[in-house]
Amino acid sequence: MALVDVKGVTKRFGGLTAVSDVDLTVKAGEIHCLIGPNGAGKSTLFKLIVGLYPPTNGTILFDSVDVTEERPFARVQRGMSIKMQAPSVFKELPVRQNIQIALQKRVSGAKRDLEEDRLLALLNLEADSNKPAGVLSHGQQQWLEIGMALALQPQLLLLDEPTAGMSPEETFKTGELIKSFNAEGMTVLVVEHDMAFVRQVAQRVTVLHLGKIFARGSLEAIIQDEKVAEIYLGRTHGH
Repeated sequence: MALVDVKGVTKRFGGLTAVSDVDLTVKAGEIHCLIGPNGAGKSTLFKLIVGLYPPTNGTILFDSVDVTEERPFARVQRGMSIKMQAPSVFKELPVRQNIQIALQKRVSGAKRDLEEDRLLALLNLEADSNKPAGVLSHGQQQWLEIGMALALQPQLLLLDEPTAGMSPEETFKTGELIKSFNAEGMTVLVVEHDMAFVRQVAQRVTVLHLGKIFARGSLEAIIQDEKVAEIYLGRTHGH
């Protein structure tokens, strides 16, 4: 069952075509990684899926509903939850209150307290729950923000380069965190270019290059694809 179905989507900015006639399917229950070298169009495609940009052409279906024209908040109400690249936590508020704010749309009272505790434990932030979010390490702020996205209990969690700026250890912990939500049934779409992280989490991979789909398939198939290694390592044959 396709949870996200992007059909023939193109995005032009003036004379530049950032995304060109892309088809992408994210199946319910999978971790799908969207990868590619810098400038491949990954972030643009991500912004099209979440509604931050309207496409020039093509359609976007979410849970079988055409959301091509819908604004981001309407897509969030349908069950998308988004974590962009730069952390946008409430830095002066305590960690727990950040989670509370994210939860308040959905639960209240004793139920909310339980859910706060569950998320803080999941994110490994219990010991820091009363500190202002601004004093957390970069990696911990990213986890807090992932927790805030999870608070909505989305059908689809969208993560844009969630490990940018993290140490290898934090990156690995982030991967384990994402795998734990997925094991509970959450569908995850991750834009990433750290291949070690992609190897850790991905079940299916779509590779973008110069705004077009370059390859797609299982993690194993993509890792073994020499053409994919070439665009990543910049080896090109002279023609």
